[in-house]
Amino acid sequence: MRVFSISGLLVLTLIVSTAAGCGRLNFGEPRNDASVSENILRQRQGTPAAPEPRDTIWDLFANVDDPNTTVEVNKYIWFAAQDILNFMPIEAADPFAGIIVYGYGRPPGGGSPYRATVYVQDPALDARSLRVALASRSGPVSADTARAIEDAILTRARQLRLQASRL
Repeated sequence: MRVFSISGLLVLTLIVSTAAGCGRLNFGEPRNDASVSENILRQRQGTPAAPEPRDTIWDLFANVDDPNTTVEVNKYIWFAAQDILNFMPIEAADPFAGIIVYGYGRPPGGGSPYRATVYVQDPALDARSLRVALASRSGPVSADTARAIEDAILTRARQLRLQASRL
């Protein structure tokens, strides 16, 4: 009794040779003991770990971005914060980290000057993506005032997104 036909053997041979050409199968074992021990040593010393070598074509599709260096910022919240707080001078801004530091400025028709730090923490357009630290010369302002500024920024961000979707 013949278990495999000739064409079946050819297909099986083709599959095995293709799999062998793509790289080795390691079943969760480290790729190279030397590189793993170097990375552990670098972590203990506080230096960044060396990137893992890529062995196969499939390693190109692996997500190897370091989450500590890759931060996404919602552009609508970013621009809305600058639009709402335009009465304050910008002292520092880091669009990659999502931080805008404003100096003291008086709101239109307002009395005391305020300063703010805006944190855009997520690429989503929702309330958890935005934090505003607001202070006056006498110290931090009430949580309600900071929340009102956050609401104004989020409302303006939604308006900007709607304007962009109409184009």
